Amino acid sequence: MPDVRGRVRGPAIAAGVLLLTAVLGLPVLLGPTAGAAAAEPGPGVSRGAPPPEHSYRGESIPAYDVVLTIGTDGVLYVRETITYDFDRTGEHGIVRHVPFRRGDRLYDVRNVSSSSSTGAPARVRTTRFLHDVQISVGDRNREVRGRQAYVIEYEVGRAFTPRAGHDELVWDAIGTSWAVPIGNAAVRVEAPVPLRHATCRAGAAGATTRCLRDRDGPYAIDFIQNALAPHEGMKIRVRLPKHAIAVRPPRYVPPRWTGDWPGTAVLALALAAVPLLALRPAPRGRTGAGLVAAGLLLVVADAGDDIAARGPWAFSLGDRCLAGLALVIVGAGIVCVHRAGAGRSAPDGRPVGLQLVGRDVNRSSRRAVYQGEDLGEPPPRRGA
Repeated sequence: MPDVRGRVRGPAIAAGVLLLTAVLGLPVLLGPTAGAAAAEPGPGVSRGAPPPEHSYRGESIPAYDVVLTIGTDGVLYVRETITYDFDRTGEHGIVRHVPFRRGDRLYDVRNVSSSSSTGAPARVRTTRFLHDVQISVGDRNREVRGRQAYVIEYEVGRAFTPRAGHDELVWDAIGTSWAVPIGNAAVRVEAPVPLRHATCRAGAAGATTRCLRDRDGPYAIDFIQNALAPHEGMKIRVRLPKHAIAVRPPRYVPPRWTGDWPGTAVLALALAAVPLLALRPAPRGRTGAGLVAAGLLLVVADAGDDIAARGPWAFSLGDRCLAGLALVIVGAGIVCVHRAGAGRSAPDGRPVGLQLVGRDVNRSSRRAVYQGEDLGEPPPRRGA
């Protein structure tokens, strides 16, 4: 009988080695696929992990959360939660710049309040300067360090712009005045009607980077942007159907500069007349002072009517201001020339310095006067 065991032993050993290799190597080969399958999220669960927190050297804003609530009265209700990292340097708080004027349009920024969930001083002070409302949160007599959280709430009236077929809101939810980087920024927009047209652009002025968007039902949309550089913001644009909310008409003021060619011509003539004052006898100093006073009154009158009607930062300057500046320039030139002439005169009114007087016909004798004293005849020249 043939040796069956010898014939079967070789193939059996080879099959066993292949089976053992397959058993041990299969998990290694299928590991990534199996891990991916195990990590497959269920319905309603986000596939990606939360964005990592960016680390910066020096001061920064790790998280910036904004909620923009559109009221039925047309008012924009803003709530900002700012997590500010002061690093190791001590500061008295933060300053948020909210625009109340863009070009010739005014916004009604009001009812500003603040708080802090980390116990930092949260006293709020508001100051209007040029185009912004400066919201200062903190204490002048106390410094804070490390990571602090602030909550700023305010309202913005007349924020919507009526259009032909819709009402539009364009608002930078973060602003471009922050001089520190922002790690993670989130803006939530809530409206009393379904939001069908809402967009977000992130970056500096004029940037077109789209923000990450997540719809939370028909009445709310979340926009997210990571790693914002200093002076980069998130501009939100919302369009609502007509009569969905009560929209008050926008408020406009005259531009800062309304001057025309007549005022410019008067100012140019004044500048051209200043060099001529040194070539001709200058009027009295009182005349120059009077012109300066009259010019200042014209400038104040030009800006005062706008300030009295709309506030100190609604001034507008025009031809009256240019005419006033012309009078100030001419008057200041007369005063300067008069003072320069007075500096070259003696206390009794006679001119000072070395002057030649009493020259005879044949130019053989001269008398010199220096600071009012008669120096007599000059010494004879050699060879005379």
